[in-house]
Amino acid sequence: MNQPLQMGANTVLSSPKGTVTVSYDMSNLIDISLTAFLLTDSDKVQGDNGIIFYNQPKSASGVATLIPSERVNHTIVHKINFDMSKAPEGIVKIAITLTEDNGTGFSNVKNLKAEISTDHHPIQLTPSSFTNENGIVVLELYVRNGQTKAKSIWRGFYSGLEGLCKNYGVEVEADEKSQPSEPIAIPEQIRKEANKTLPVPENKQNMLSQVSLEKVKGNISLDKGQKPVIIEKTPEITATVSWESGTDYDIYALVYTRNGEQIDVAMFGAKGTPPLRSFGGGAVEHMGDVRRNNQSTKTEVIKLRLNNDILAVVPVVYSAQSNGTGSFYRYKVSMSIDNHNGTSVTIFAKNANNNDRIYSCVPGILHNTQDGVMISPLELYSKPNSERRPILKMGRRSNMVEVIMDKGPINDYK
Repeated sequence: MNQPLQMGANTVLSSPKGTVTVSYDMSNLIDISLTAFLLTDSDKVQGDNGIIFYNQPKSASGVATLIPSERVNHTIVHKINFDMSKAPEGIVKIAITLTEDNGTGFSNVKNLKAEISTDHHPIQLTPSSFTNENGIVVLELYVRNGQTKAKSIWRGFYSGLEGLCKNYGVEVEADEKSQPSEPIAIPEQIRKEANKTLPVPENKQNMLSQVSLEKVKGNISLDKGQKPVIIEKTPEITATVSWESGTDYDIYALVYTRNGEQIDVAMFGAKGTPPLRSFGGGAVEHMGDVRRNNQSTKTEVIKLRLNNDILAVVPVVYSAQSNGTGSFYRYKVSMSIDNHNGTSVTIFAKNANNNDRIYSCVPGILHNTQDGVMISPLELYSKPNSERRPILKMGRRSNMVEVIMDKGPINDYK
């Protein structure tokens, strides 16, 4: 039987190791992210490593590990594993928080609850109702006199993730409202910490995605939930999508420019959007449609010769209508970004399922920065039976280009 823990109450846990589970009813109105802050006795983080979120899901010490959220029937479930015995020196507390990133607030969140489980002893935490708060401190895990304890908090913020970050001593970039109305250059965002979307709701890149970015070399594999990496920007970069033979995918690229315009580079059109093979004098160029053949592995390629007018590029994998559908999981879809100077980053469609009626996949997004090309693994999927393309926008909080699924024009019949 679940042991209830009232708001404001605390209890001793049976073990320093366990799992916190947060769940709520699924709704198109809401987009919730879970973030954990590793805190000192002054309730402040020690640095970038003190923030656990979807792009930095694990602490180096093992004190906290975020599990990718999942849908169970009509419920969304977030989990984070903890082991307070592994807390690094100076860390005495973990604050588990939620943010609602669609701007509607927690008043639209139904059946919100949390559970702490240690040694198969579940403790149930249920809040009172919320109004327009868009940030919540759900609970705290802490060590007192050698015992691991939990306290039910459920304190709301009206300043979302930014307010939570400031509360815990994370430096936050000035709000977009105080900045010029034109899109803010991506390089300015790399020097500050604190975001989906991200984004990234699942379809956003979170403003925390810029914490401790790593420039990489060699062959790298990125999974959804890992933080972005930066590769050297060379004169020509290729984005190659591969899949096992048996269906006919097409790829196209969404380009977001410095003046806030989206350009679709695709061999086929969509409603109100004609085909366009090349943009910007070859800055983004589709290398041609590969049709059905007997090869065991098929590929399509987009070449990137990035200039300062391009802020971001998003390759999209598409399969529907007359070219035949096919599960992204079954045909083992992957995207590789190669700078042809010794570095290749690959994102696999590991989280896809066998649904043949999901037509679009966005493996990741490439941000064009002064320091290099920042690659963020997204692995976003369209809604079942949706023929609409994604759209790009500049995030209100993150000041990063974000991907919104199923909001663009309907693809033409091919």
